[in-house]
Amino acid sequence: MFTGDLVLDEPDAGHWLAGIAPLLRDADMAIGHLEVPHTRSTFEYGGDVPAPGAPLENLAALAEAGFTAVSLAGNHIGDCGAEGISDTIAELDRLGIRHAGAGRTLGEARRAAMLSAKGRNVALLSYNCVGPEATWARHDRAGCAYLPLLTTDGSPVAPAAPLESIAPQAYEILANDIAAIRQEADFVIVALHKGIVHRPAVLAPYERPLARAAIDHGADLVIGHHAHIARGIEFHKGRPIFHGMGNGCVVTRALSPDQDHPLRRKWAQRRKALFGFEPDPDYPLAPFHPEAVNAFVGSVTLDAAGVVQTGIVPVFVEPPGRPVRADGTRAQTITRYMEDITTRAGLPPIHIAPDGQVLEEV
Repeated sequence: MFTGDLVLDEPDAGHWLAGIAPLLRDADMAIGHLEVPHTRSTFEYGGDVPAPGAPLENLAALAEAGFTAVSLAGNHIGDCGAEGISDTIAELDRLGIRHAGAGRTLGEARRAAMLSAKGRNVALLSYNCVGPEATWARHDRAGCAYLPLLTTDGSPVAPAAPLESIAPQAYEILANDIAAIRQEADFVIVALHKGIVHRPAVLAPYERPLARAAIDHGADLVIGHHAHIARGIEFHKGRPIFHGMGNGCVVTRALSPDQDHPLRRKWAQRRKALFGFEPDPDYPLAPFHPEAVNAFVGSVTLDAAGVVQTGIVPVFVEPPGRPVRADGTRAQTITRYMEDITTRAGLPPIHIAPDGQVLEEV
């Protein structure tokens, strides 16, 4: 099973995860995307709107909730510098949570996390597609793994930059990394931090070609995150692509418009105008687009022959930002929402059965 972005800034982190933890504990493997560093470092990267480092001790709640691995490559993992990355990785290692996508060098950041269950070996690769370039790992610099895109005006890649196309190097990275790990893995997952934040349904022009390229080069599953709102689901060569997992569990005051930090306060105001929404005041810890309350946990199931069955478990984000498993009418509303945003994004129609299985419509 797998979720979207995880930001656990608040005390009692286990409480915020408790509504989805039973799902994750029942899975053979459970994967999330860790959005921010967990560290005591006070360093602040100045090239973007920086997220604060989350409490180091909150990572224990991920292990308790059943997470076995996390992807790390994203636009905020480097916000507290090399120390923030090092602290996060060290604590994940101590807790036994596998990770991919960030490290002290580019080689470490591109290294796959290896998981195993019931005789199957699963590899997780993680890449950031949206910048900022200054936090991308280099051979001699800590940071995150990345797939380079090209901007329309030649400026550095940043989360708000106008992204035009996929750089040829991105395809080479996917081909090389997937081929290398295929020698060890029965199943390969590629996690992509990609897309346009806070807008329902909309996919950037590069998203489908890049996700499909991962499948073409040998991935079995592509998981997208970054948008903080769910995106559509499609299949390519029979393999599932989740274009946006939305929020797995995001509880933070870093997006509050009345905070002391000037850059974060300014961004909290600006994003409402940029993306045309007013956060619900009942969600002070998750002030996202109103449609972001429609969430889900994704799943894939392998049988003895390696066939993939794809599904979702509907999740509702209750005030002030706690995800809980949805049932009854609310679950039906969320599954219909997922079908609707898939077609609105221009993807082939899907049908989600009452048991959550996601099927291609023919």
